[in-house]
Amino acid sequence: SVVNLGLKSIARELNAGVSEMQWVIDAYNVVYATLLLTGGTLGDIYGRRRIFLLGITLFTAGTIVCALAPNAVVLIAGRAISGLGAAFALPMSLVLLTLAYPRREERAHAMGIWASCNGLAFIIGPTFGGWLVDSVGWRSIFYMSLPACAAALFLTLYAIEESTEPEGRRLDLPGQVLAIFALGGFAFAAIEGSHWGWTTPLFAVLAAATFAAVAFVWVEARTPGPLLPLSLLSQPVFSAALAVAGLMTFGMYALLFIMPLYFQTIRSATPFIAGLELLPMSVSFVVVSQLVGYLTNNLGPRIVMAAGMACMGFGALAIAFISENTSLVCIALALFVVGIGLGLNTAPLNGVAVAAVPPARSGTASGVLNTARMVGATMGVAVLGSVF
Repeated sequence: SVVNLGLKSIARELNAGVSEMQWVIDAYNVVYATLLLTGGTLGDIYGRRRIFLLGITLFTAGTIVCALAPNAVVLIAGRAISGLGAAFALPMSLVLLTLAYPRREERAHAMGIWASCNGLAFIIGPTFGGWLVDSVGWRSIFYMSLPACAAALFLTLYAIEESTEPEGRRLDLPGQVLAIFALGGFAFAAIEGSHWGWTTPLFAVLAAATFAAVAFVWVEARTPGPLLPLSLLSQPVFSAALAVAGLMTFGMYALLFIMPLYFQTIRSATPFIAGLELLPMSVSFVVVSQLVGYLTNNLGPRIVMAAGMACMGFGALAIAFISENTSLVCIALALFVVGIGLGLNTAPLNGVAVAAVPPARSGTASGVLNTARMVGATMGVAVLGSVF
């Protein structure tokens, strides 16, 4: 989340425009979204520990490239490498925790700590990260990630045992390539449309992305080990969960991209102050996430998730009317409401999606749901960033 706060400083130092800044965010998102399912498959075939180590190593390498980047092109390449590392590491982290804690009570505690790290990141990023951008410079946010990467590598080598489960798993290379072309093509057209103008080359990219998307569906319907089992989409509850996941991150990541630029460019805030002004969304997200289990048990996921989407919608609508002179209290209240919506939706989503499919497909369902989240994030930054 801190990279969003560094965008104005990055743009100034590297002489980059809005479209380049969109790619700084979306190079990570596109690679992460399209390779997330493949990362899980590689871990099952070649070893979860091995792929997790590869993911952390790639993430570290990408972070170093970003820290040393002399121009926007190299920075974007570094972000893509980091996204590749995340696509390998993130799915494996949950599998490794599941294997490390076979007892249900211990595993629930470990998963709770894992989930809390997400909320903690959304508080540390805008505050400590914003202070770093302010006082040391934007490159420091990448350098400061390196000790954590080194610790993760050491602890993995020291504490985690190898495990594989290759039976029945295979790589769907045609599906993987088509997914990259489809999502990458749509993101490219959305981001570069305002820069190039909607001319013949852009329409050619859109046509190619559409063809890749149609071909992806055709291939997935016929391959014995598909990247995306289309049969899952026939479950209405599962499809609804995917829609909620995609729409939620479409709005959230676009807000995280646009609001720091609004605070810094229009309100002349420093990165640290801009980070503090984003805190209402982070704090309400974390607090509500701790309460949502109780609410879901008593009200059911349908009411909780519908209320979550309503909160996000009302918060986004309020933000649509802000101007240069809008009270920061009003903006904070709108962001606070958006954070409530995020908190109400994030935890129940996975439970709803997994419960809607057969137990044998629960891992795949979770992976597809996370992919939907990242597809929404990618297109949110691409489309709404271009509108901005």
